[in-house]
Amino acid sequence: MADEKMLTQVREKQGFFAALDQSGGSTPGALKLYGIPESAYSGGAEMFKLIHEMRVRIMTAPAFTGDKVIGAILFEATMDGQALGKPVPTFLWEERGVVPFLKVDKGLEAEADGVQLMKPIPGLDGLLDRATKLGICGTKMRSVINLNSENGIAAIVKQQFALASQIDAHGLMPILEPEISIKSPDKPGAEATLLAELTKGLDALPDSRRVMLKLTIPDVADFYRPLIEHPRVARVVALSGGYTRADACERLASNHGMIASFSRALINELKESMSDSEFNATLAKSIDEIYRASVVKV
Repeated sequence: MADEKMLTQVREKQGFFAALDQSGGSTPGALKLYGIPESAYSGGAEMFKLIHEMRVRIMTAPAFTGDKVIGAILFEATMDGQALGKPVPTFLWEERGVVPFLKVDKGLEAEADGVQLMKPIPGLDGLLDRATKLGICGTKMRSVINLNSENGIAAIVKQQFALASQIDAHGLMPILEPEISIKSPDKPGAEATLLAELTKGLDALPDSRRVMLKLTIPDVADFYRPLIEHPRVARVVALSGGYTRADACERLASNHGMIASFSRALINELKESMSDSEFNATLAKSIDEIYRASVVKV
């Protein structure tokens, strides 16, 4: 069961979410950006050891605290790892005041009907039980919308809400992430279709249920305001989606009530070769920019 203090911070605190949840498919790219080529490691175990070291360096940096970072979304192996001798979820909450979330999806199916549904998630109930015991507050699951397909988007939303119900039964806060590709040929149309489908799904929830939404920043400012104000929504966060940090922050600052949950836009200037002082200063600058775009609106 999610801690009530954590849930209050998730719902009410000013700041943003850090997405530190790159998994198997995206980890080599994240390490390459960090300055570690694929030739520097052999096999999955070495790869995940290196990405864990990078994440611990981020989480233990002086600027990475609950003052500006509301929560952090973790990959399963990160949740199971240690930071300064403590389980990562415990370290984040007790030492940093950052609420831990867990990415639970296992990647994407091949595109069909303009979208990519999530692959099956075997053993989800067991993973959720383990996450609860480790002090995780909620979960995140991602699917992708490439085209403005009414049937495809309806299927995406149906799958997201079905899994959210399973997650809620474990007392965890689900983050639904139906990402619209920024390369979609009809991104505004897909946003309108998604808004309609999400609204139907939210309206059908019991009064006691709450979910979070993680969405691509819309082309029209405040387009998702009805979702932000919906009584079943605890928070709406934005993914950076391939935009540069400057572009993502500029777009986000025009969307009132929407805060960041950035991954690449948060960490893409960090390098393994940096001294600790350089690393910490670079991360602090990134955190400040994303925090400002999340709380200071135009």
